[in-house]
Amino acid sequence: MARRDREEEQSEFVDRLVHINRVAKVVKGGRRFGFAALVVVGDQKGRVGFGKGKAREVPEAIRKATEQAKTNMIRVPLREGRTLHHDTEGRWGAGKVIMRTAPEGTGIIAGGPMRAVFETLGIRDIVAKSNGSQNPYNMVRATIEGLKSEDSPRRVASRRGLKVAQLVSRRGEAPRNNEKTEEAVSEDAQVG
Repeated sequence: MARRDREEEQSEFVDRLVHINRVAKVVKGGRRFGFAALVVVGDQKGRVGFGKGKAREVPEAIRKATEQAKTNMIRVPLREGRTLHHDTEGRWGAGKVIMRTAPEGTGIIAGGPMRAVFETLGIRDIVAKSNGSQNPYNMVRATIEGLKSEDSPRRVASRRGLKVAQLVSRRGEAPRNNEKTEEAVSEDAQVG
């Protein structure tokens, strides 16, 4: 029974190997080689995480990285389950990425490590550009940092005390005279 649960958990997530680095430790008899792996894991429904693993063998490094990625997952709100709600930027060290929403049918226009993050996250339409560091670790971290700042209209509306319909209808126009909903006004009256 426990084994079946573990298999179902495995099938729920999609993992992508982003980068493998061979590292050497110099010892008296020569060099000892090890491997460092960078893996991105997601459920293709709005959750994604990344992990690093180091070991003497490649499969063991990948396994460690995958385990770490599953524990460090974040949830990202998606618009229509295919793209971001708004354009965003992410930075990590010298790595800087710009992510823009895209209309249906655009596809994933992004390079290497960023593409792996978007595919495992479940994004189908996005335009992304990487500036600065080309180091895959920095690019993945910058992408995740940018995705953390993503907000859905539902969250913004609840923070401001508005209804989602009011917020979405104002997308193109500026807010007028600090309007409030009846609920927000009644809450203010109860507090006062």
